Amino acid sequence: MRIFFTGGSGKAGQYAVKHLRDLGHLVTNVDLNAPADGRSLRVDLADAGQVLNAMQAYADFDELETGTGVPRYDAVVHFAAVPRIMIVPDNETFRINTLSTYNVLDAAVKAGVPKIIFASSETTYGICFHDGEVKPAYVPIDEEHPTVPQDSYAMSKVVNEATARSFQARSGADIYGLRINNVIEPHEYAENFPAFLAHPEKRRRNIFAYIDARDLAQMVERCLATDGLGYEVFNVSNDDMSVNLTSNQVIERFYQGVPKAREMGENETFYDNSKAKRMVGFAPQYSWRDVLKG
Repeated sequence: MRIFFTGGSGKAGQYAVKHLRDLGHLVTNVDLNAPADGRSLRVDLADAGQVLNAMQAYADFDELETGTGVPRYDAVVHFAAVPRIMIVPDNETFRINTLSTYNVLDAAVKAGVPKIIFASSETTYGICFHDGEVKPAYVPIDEEHPTVPQDSYAMSKVVNEATARSFQARSGADIYGLRINNVIEPHEYAENFPAFLAHPEKRRRNIFAYIDARDLAQMVERCLATDGLGYEVFNVSNDDMSVNLTSNQVIERFYQGVPKAREMGENETFYDNSKAKRMVGFAPQYSWRDVLKG
């Protein structure tokens, strides 16, 4: 597949780009910080003209050889964003994230791209950046949980989901949103998880969950391989929690009074990923336990 991938130089994107390229896909990394090394473009995604132009441009010199013009992209993966609050002013976070997503979706639909995958966020559930402590409406949190956040970053992600749903209704393309939990790179297990295990309260805002960057790359692969779902959103997390407590211990310490939607496994994540497993075949492979033997 020829894939237009925004944010491919970021923390999560770099793993997905490498994984897809290793599988043989032709991936164009579209990023403000993209290296000038072929199949990379530096694009301001908040500029609609740049996005439209980039999506209909040659991606590398080898594409000039066929003499048949610019090939169409088979899929768009949109990961680029201001990644959290407190990097730029709140209104800029909201503006950049919503406008860039609109521009990418608009350009992709106009170019006839049949598959679009975009990064949403765990923050849509309103817990991560809430002012003060707030508990989920129920556990484990699935895709039906209310999404009424307070912060500009999460607001932008909720808006992006509505925008994507409208573009899907207009175009009929497959558009899948990934509500990605806290992304962990392999080296971060040894660096960060000892503190998480010693102080599990540090993981409350992330719903005690995480997603290995390599498993997130696999989720992108599975979405690209699964056609015909129309518009869907998926929680993306690893199977276990990011703390060395049982689910009952987490409930006792942090979620007293929160309704349980169903019974949970002993170490099962509170960020329910069963829909992704059921609908696209997501099968996370990694765990902090493989490194720290917790």
